[in-house]
Amino acid sequence: MQVLLALAAYDEERGLPQVLERFRRVAAQGGLEARIVVVDDGSTDGTGRVIREWAARLPIETIRHPENRGLGETIQDALEAAARLAQPQDIIVTMDADNTHAPELIPAMMRRLAEGCDVVIASRYRQGSKVVGLSAFRHAMSHGARLLFQACLPTRGVRDYTCSFRAYRASVLQEAFQRSGGRLVTERGFAAAAEILLYLRRWGARMCEVPLVLRYDQKGSASKMNVVRTVLATLRLLARYRLAALFGATPTAALPGPRR
Repeated sequence: MQVLLALAAYDEERGLPQVLERFRRVAAQGGLEARIVVVDDGSTDGTGRVIREWAARLPIETIRHPENRGLGETIQDALEAAARLAQPQDIIVTMDADNTHAPELIPAMMRRLAEGCDVVIASRYRQGSKVVGLSAFRHAMSHGARLLFQACLPTRGVRDYTCSFRAYRASVLQEAFQRSGGRLVTERGFAAAAEILLYLRRWGARMCEVPLVLRYDQKGSASKMNVVRTVLATLRLLARYRLAALFGATPTAALPGPRR
């Protein structure tokens, strides 16, 4: 069994080296066979140089977008490549490339997968969780999104629908790509993380969570989130899946929209 780390990177020159070094250390300490997929989404800083330097030290598969295409398309490409490289028994991990998520949490997530979960979410809303360095406004926005999702689309074992730090059974993602005709993500921006979870929810994926300490004070780059666009995209996504659940239909694809 191997662990594949799938990363979407856009101007992450500062945070990415720390993520890769911490993941390398976790893999070495746990005796894990590890592989990395990085999609460089048209970065204009030294992200490409960082990836090339680390590719000499770690098994890294690199995909480069010549221009910025947005988080949705980037995580779609990262997950698709990881699913193609993985065996069904492998584990695929996604996390942010800005050093706000701790790779040291991966062994605990792997244990929950071994206990029977299909998707393990690093959650900001479990006992032991902590958020450091996030503004009060962004914190309130995240809580508001959680309450909306729990009210409209309650999912057993899930409180955090939008955190992108997750561990998946490779077989679950492989089946999801097959069911979706290869297009798992239709959202272009930050709502993509919730879309993946809602898609897997429709097909009965077993989900659980582990507490996350989110270190925004260690963020290696400026936030790329456009708050208004993200809120509107998330509300549209929620409406699509809520209506589909009420009428037993397939959620319609997202309309073309802002990238990030």
